[in-house]
Amino acid sequence: MTHRLVLTLSCPDRRGIAHAVTGVIAGVGGNITDSAQFHDPGYGPGCGPGDASGGAGGAGRFFLRTAFEGAADRDAFEAAFAGVASEFGMAAEVHDAGHRPRTLVLVSRFGHCLNDLLHRHATGQLAMDLVGVASNHEDWRARTEAEGVPFHHLPVAKGEKAAQEARLDALCEAAGAELIVLARYMQVLSDGFCRGRAGRIINIHHSFLPGFKGARPYHRAHARGVKLIGATAHYVTPDLDEGPIIEQGTLRVSHAMSPEQLVAAGRDVECQVLARAVALHLDHRVLMNGERTVVFG
Repeated sequence: MTHRLVLTLSCPDRRGIAHAVTGVIAGVGGNITDSAQFHDPGYGPGCGPGDASGGAGGAGRFFLRTAFEGAADRDAFEAAFAGVASEFGMAAEVHDAGHRPRTLVLVSRFGHCLNDLLHRHATGQLAMDLVGVASNHEDWRARTEAEGVPFHHLPVAKGEKAAQEARLDALCEAAGAELIVLARYMQVLSDGFCRGRAGRIINIHHSFLPGFKGARPYHRAHARGVKLIGATAHYVTPDLDEGPIIEQGTLRVSHAMSPEQLVAAGRDVECQVLARAVALHLDHRVLMNGERTVVFG
């Protein structure tokens, strides 16, 4: 039986890392099918997370993603790799490439990103098991259930935000959700909910220069004559909309476009960016680098 595995790792940079990794893979009879690496000189001793200024005497940090196949399963490879991981001080993970993470999508009343994800899931474009859609509104029940996906209505009554999130937390646990995608879910998640799922919640939001937060951002952007619109997908942290960025996209727009046309164009960009971010995550191509990410496309 052939097993397909993906190894991701980061560690302080030094000579011999790639040689040691490939040696273990060859030693268990593995054949590398895809590999990418990155050296970040600004992440060594003396540097804070995400600081690109360089550290005194720091050699930087090394990142690697390697996909390979062979007779060794995940447990066997992890056992063979343990010595190298310890020697180089690696933060390493071994993934079964055939595993489809159980994914829960959260949505409110804007359904464009949800529709896009449902279509991509149904057509096999996203390697995930969509275990459910949860919303604080009923708007997308019929659309979701038409795809054979369970829909969960979790309304937010005034003064009961904590109770609603407790129900959401219980749903995530019951569904065994390994990934949570906020497809324009217009509720702020608590610090505790986010910290307990670091690197496992992806959010999408519009990106403007200058920035327009709050209601009707596209209409306000139109009033200011914005020439670029876009979207950012990022991991969710307790800092609202400031988590490590996974993917971004922009689109040039014209003064001749109406606010409604900006909205339509912006929603298209949001769908594309979110789908790319989810696909990158599912394929284990996103590695954390302090407050940033390393993304092997």
